[in-house]
Amino acid sequence: MELLQGAKNKAQHKKVKDFISDFGFSVLPLSENIGHRALIYVEEFALSSNMRAGDAIIAATAVENNLPMVSSNAKQFKAVKELQLKVFKP
Repeated sequence: MELLQGAKNKAQHKKVKDFISDFGFSVLPLSENIGHRALIYVEEFALSSNMRAGDAIIAATAVENNLPMVSSNAKQFKAVKELQLKVFKP
């Protein structure tokens, strides 16, 4: 969702979908638990860390699936203590 949101046209949408498919990424479903956890993150961190709904869903998905999350923009994610955050510099 986050990657598609950044696309500016249908050609870029296709490139994003092809990238996900070509590299064998798994697309995880949005579950009730993820939605609930994301809501809690927005309530707790929106004001202090500027966490938006999309970022909260990404963080909640990683936590609920016990997966690390990799981001170059870690500012709003550092507050989520249970998140296995891996920061990279592009």
